[in-house]
Order: sequence, then C-alpha cells, then structure tokens
Amino acid sequence: MALDPNIKEMLNAMERSGQPPISELEPPQAREMHKQLVLGMEITSVPVFTIEDRKIPGLAGEVPVRVYTPEGEGPHPLLVFFHGGGFVLGGLEDYDPVCRRLCSRSGHVVVSVDYRLAPESRFPAAVEDCLAATRWAADNAASLAGDPSRVSVMGDSAGGNLAAVVARRIRDEGGPRLAGQVLIYPVTYQVGPDTASRKENAEGYFLTRDDMAWFGGHYFESVEDAKGPDASPANAESLSGLPPALIVTAGYDPLRDEGEAYAGSLAEAGVPTDHTRYDGMIHGFLNFYGVTERADEVASQASEWLRNIAGEG
Repeated sequence: MALDPNIKEMLNAMERSGQPPISELEPPQAREMHKQLVLGMEITSVPVFTIEDRKIPGLAGEVPVRVYTPEGEGPHPLLVFFHGGGFVLGGLEDYDPVCRRLCSRSGHVVVSVDYRLAPESRFPAAVEDCLAATRWAADNAASLAGDPSRVSVMGDSAGGNLAAVVARRIRDEGGPRLAGQVLIYPVTYQVGPDTASRKENAEGYFLTRDDMAWFGGHYFESVEDAKGPDASPANAESLSGLPPALIVTAGYDPLRDEGEAYAGSLAEAGVPTDHTRYDGMIHGFLNFYGVTERADEVASQASEWLRNIAGEG
C-alpha cells in the first residue's frame, strides 16, 4: 500500500521547514521539538472525569505519574502507560491527548508514567521506574478506583519496549499478574542484523537509522547493555506465560518487521496475540491526530481490545 497522502504531506512540510533531524540536536532541543510537534497536532481535547498529577516512590527517588479516571462507578480496570521517544524524549504533556482517549474509550484508569530519561539517567533507569509504577498501581488500586486483578501495560515505540520488558519481569518476579500488554510499534531488539524494514525505511519516513543510533547512544553505556532482555525483549530466554498481547505495526516504519516477528514469537510461545499492521502509516502515527484519522483508529482499537480482556467489551 502507498504511503498515506496526509502523512506524505506532513513529511514534505517537515522537509520544507528546514528543521534539523533529531540526530543533529542536543537532547533538550530535541525534546522541545518533539513536544511542539506532538501538541501541535491535537485538534480537540477529549474530556475525562478526573486528572491528577502525583509522585510515587521509585528505586531512585520519586516518579511523576498522571492518573486519568473515567466516569462511572469503579472499580475500573487499570492501564499503566509508558510513552515513546527513544528513551530520551517525551513526557506527560506530550502524551496527554493519547491518554485522554485511552481513558475515555477503554473505561480504564490510566496511569501515565514520566520515567527518567537518558542521557541524564541511562539504562536501566527507565525500566526501574516503569516496574515501580506498575507495582504501585496494582498495590494502590483501591485508592485509584481500580481493580488490582485487571492491570495492563501499554506503550508505543520505546514505551512498547518498556511494556514488553515490564511484562516479562513481572512474570519472572512473582506478579502482580497482568491482564494484557499493548505494544505499539515496539522496539524489540537493540543490537542485531538489519531487517528488511530497517533497510527499506532507513530514511525519509520520520524515524531514521541515524535517529535510532542517536537514541541508543544516549540510552546505553555499552553494547552489552543493549543485548540483554531488559533492553531487547526479543532476546528473552522464554516468552511463555506472558499476558495476552496486542501488537500494532506501521507499514513504513523501520521497526515494522521486528514488531511482527515478536508477535509471531509470542504466539509460538502460547501467548494469545493479536497483531494489526497499519499499511501506509509511519512510526509515531499514534500521536498524529491532526494529520490522519488512523491515529484515532488505533487508539480506538487498543481501547476496545483492553475492554475485551478486562471483561467489559
């Protein structure tokens, strides 16, 4: 399928603007550019019942989270959300439009996690914060109007990587049992041979080969760090016993093939797995509400899937 015409126009406009690629910026500049790009795409703000910013205990100090609560009488299922941004970019504000939609449409209490970013806090800081937030959400479900028996994790890109890692770590470390994992165009390995999609989409489709190298260079201290399953979930010894998964990939994304391979590996390990490829889309399209209707579509798909596994579909 051809590149979506609205996405193509967005990419052309970005090229005409003359803005430098992320790989040529320092992290603070790249963060601001990312925030302005994402927030500039929001057209309408989706209301939710309540939104509260909190700080929760982590292994290295407090972790900021934003809690979105839907209307209706609880206890509601819980969704712990990890944002994308290559472990260097992103935050609560950038992903506020996404989390509002997920809360409103899925009926879940959404806990959005503002984990520590690299290079100020390198691997495994983000993993530690996301694990702590997931356990906190389960342990404090009652005070969140949530149900501790129905906790899922979700993330996009780097956040998809973190959701996959958290799901495996929690399986290995005795719970809490997770209801599901939603991985949107996840990073599933950091070091390895190029897939066809990494070659075909290395340039010109928003996320580039140079960008990925830039992100990895800031996140990891060493190549060895990048090879382990806490960095590359596809390298885990076993995927059996993980929670049901929804994996979404994009046709013009360098990460397409590894996401689809991970879906296949989960299914082979006996994990109930659903996969959808959004042909014509690029990496990051979950955030592109003002550009393509498919951003809204994938938020709705994830919400419906979450409702189903929580027994509310």
